[in-house]
Amino acid sequence: MRRSSILLCSGAALLGILGWSPAPVAPAPVPPAPASVATFAGGCFWSMQKAFDGMAGVTSVTAGFAGGAKANPTYDDVVSGNTGHAESVEVKFDRTRISYERLLDIYWHSIDPLTVDAAFCDHGPQYRSVIFAHDATQRRLAEASKRSLDTSRRFKTPIVTAIQSAAPFYPAEAYHQQYYRKNPEHYAAYVVGCRREARLRQLWGDVAISRGEEK
Repeated sequence: MRRSSILLCSGAALLGILGWSPAPVAPAPVPPAPASVATFAGGCFWSMQKAFDGMAGVTSVTAGFAGGAKANPTYDDVVSGNTGHAESVEVKFDRTRISYERLLDIYWHSIDPLTVDAAFCDHGPQYRSVIFAHDATQRRLAEASKRSLDTSRRFKTPIVTAIQSAAPFYPAEAYHQQYYRKNPEHYAAYVVGCRREARLRQLWGDVAISRGEEK
């Protein structure tokens, strides 16, 4: 046994001298972290999509509808105000790069949380503000965030934004996706006509405007 071991060791040494070395073993691939999902409603989904689009850690933002009873609604269905849906965005994000708390911060500073069934110049239940919580942690964080704003006395009236369990999300038609990029002139006219930035500045001060500087 001892002699065999010596021979084996000598053989290995000889291979080393000849320049042979075992092929490196590739490390096992690390599976990507599952994408987390957040769903928010805060008025016109064109603007809500723009608020989250391009943020570091956000992997996709889809404009659509949530909170209603009808399956696969169209924009015309929802804009009637009769389906119970709210214009919403589905935000997929890498939680190792951006937290749900940060998404809540972006959300609050992009909406008017004080007006029932309205957002800027858009009126109706389809423009209400809602945080759709996908699990108990999201609900806890959303409720704590809302409570913190209320107790801060920043506003003279209570926040009316609802916090609800996540509902089925239906993407809007393709022409609504990244509308602010596809139709920049029309979108800019909409923002000015709705006095969106003026209202956000009134509510949040310069912090509201600074959100766009991160992109």
